[in-house]
Amino acid sequence: MILSTDSFEKIIENLHDGLYFVDQDLVITYWNKAAERISGYSSQEIVGTLCTDSALINVDSEGNYIRTCPLAVAMDDGKMHESELYLRHKKGHRIPVNIKVSPLTDDNDCVVGASALIADISNQAANTLKLKELEKLALLDNLTQLGNRNFIDKEIKERLCEFKRKGTPFGILFFDIDNFKRVNDTYGHDVGDKVLKFVADTLSSSSRPFDFYGRWGGEEFIGIIRNIEQPGLEQLGCRLRRIIESSHVLEGDNKIRVTISIGATVVNITDTEKTLIKRADTLLYQSKDSGRNCITVG
Repeated sequence: MILSTDSFEKIIENLHDGLYFVDQDLVITYWNKAAERISGYSSQEIVGTLCTDSALINVDSEGNYIRTCPLAVAMDDGKMHESELYLRHKKGHRIPVNIKVSPLTDDNDCVVGASALIADISNQAANTLKLKELEKLALLDNLTQLGNRNFIDKEIKERLCEFKRKGTPFGILFFDIDNFKRVNDTYGHDVGDKVLKFVADTLSSSSRPFDFYGRWGGEEFIGIIRNIEQPGLEQLGCRLRRIIESSHVLEGDNKIRVTISIGATVVNITDTEKTLIKRADTLLYQSKDSGRNCITVG
């Protein structure tokens, strides 16, 4: 059976994963529906632009900008490459993706462009199940779609019981958006809400299926990180801080950037819900006193 050109086009247009092509000059020539869904950018907005444009600049797991287009690397060495990166969604938050890039050649084996296949690895299915459960229990924060304070209280109590029963460790990350009042005062509360949503989306999309993030109140968030010790908790907090620092929310022509301060602590055998939260909160304010945009572990 030989498929027609139209059939091939329908197949790639309806792939579950994002797919795009560039020519020899790194100009994007194709952007499928899944790429639109994952990135938030339409084909009309992307086709004809360079893959090195700011809209498509990725960051690595440490929050560092990747200035070299992965497709350019594949075109230079003629090899396929695979990596996990954080793609900036049009709304501003970062999405963890797996990207596979391959050179494209003509009949004479000359490189004429490259392709990229993008898979969203942000645990969307697991997060959808979490949301449904939270909605049923009326534990959802309406703005951010994260668990609210009641949910956080419930989850910490359950994790404490598990720790005392089985010895399963867990940690708390207490986040606060730095100088958030300045955002509200400068741009208005509607934009402030967008910033809160973008931070919440970044935390949620970067989580493992068995970790939870909730909005404690105002511009404060709490992460409950299961089965982790202090070094891993600090590493995770640093990565999230860098990812948020390297991202922005677009409001007209303005790129609104924020940073976060973090207090991080791991449960110990004498902890109650109150002592655990208080210790994380104290560490958070040590980060604030140290100049903000940092993490304090204790």
